[in-house]
Amino acid sequence: MKRMILILAVAMLAVGCLTACAGNNDDNGKIKIVTTIFPEYDWVMNILGDNPGGAEVTMLLDSGVDLHSFQPTAEDILKIASCDMFIYVGGESDAWVEDALRNAQNKNRVVINLLEVLGDKVKEEELVEGMQGEEEEEPEYDEHVWLSLKNADILTSAIGEKLAQIDPDNKGVYASNLFQYKKKLKDLDEAYQSVVNQASVKTLLFGDRFPFRYLTDDYNLSYYAAFIGCSAETEASFETIAFLSKKVDECSLHAVMTIEGTNHRIAETIVQNTTTKDQKILSLDSMQSVTVTDVKNGVTYIGIMEKNLDVLKEALK
Repeated sequence: MKRMILILAVAMLAVGCLTACAGNNDDNGKIKIVTTIFPEYDWVMNILGDNPGGAEVTMLLDSGVDLHSFQPTAEDILKIASCDMFIYVGGESDAWVEDALRNAQNKNRVVINLLEVLGDKVKEEELVEGMQGEEEEEPEYDEHVWLSLKNADILTSAIGEKLAQIDPDNKGVYASNLFQYKKKLKDLDEAYQSVVNQASVKTLLFGDRFPFRYLTDDYNLSYYAAFIGCSAETEASFETIAFLSKKVDECSLHAVMTIEGTNHRIAETIVQNTTTKDQKILSLDSMQSVTVTDVKNGVTYIGIMEKNLDVLKEALK
């Protein structure tokens, strides 16, 4: 389906190239930046600050559809075609991007692939004990790199550097904004470490998908989960439920974790199969369903990570 959409988009590009100009000559010289997901968008907006260059910033995944199920429209491809900067994650879920970039008319755009920026810091998906699924023949990389504050520090630096490149007149402003934002990231990272240092429990157990490997690895936490982060599965087997329930008892866990969303059925079943049946169900936000309405209402990357810290503190006490 994604391939068909791209073919149609290429045809539209051929027609649109007569009116869509490449680079920042469009719209009275305004810089155009396209991001795929919310964290990228929010990082850009914080580095822009008061946006002295009048940049137009677009978040493609703006309706709550997560990265793994996103299908670009022809309009999305056209936005990429004429932008000055395009930022995307770069994993298997973004396989459509290669064709979109190959057939776009602005060959001078700046492209930031988060996985490429992180290089050997990118981790492969892993099946831990008790997790439902099968080993892949080819390694599949964990795309949820934004859930590490340490990664965010590296990625915002790359974005700030490229913004200065495409808008050198305002590079001083961007550098100052980036410095202040990186300080917030560092302070929050230290707060996470402090909570983990003081925690009596060092294990998280998810009755759900597990997109938080980067976060747990940052602070040397162990974990168990029903599925890997990119899994499309929604039904856990009896064996999976039994294993996870037993681990809750063995590790003396006070909580069973989920990701954002309203369906906590697996977590509830795990709790009901523990000895005490009194564990809390707590949710960490993986930022995969943030909408444009959420953004307008003031939702930020830092804000979500602060709320996640509060949840983590309760889970590990």
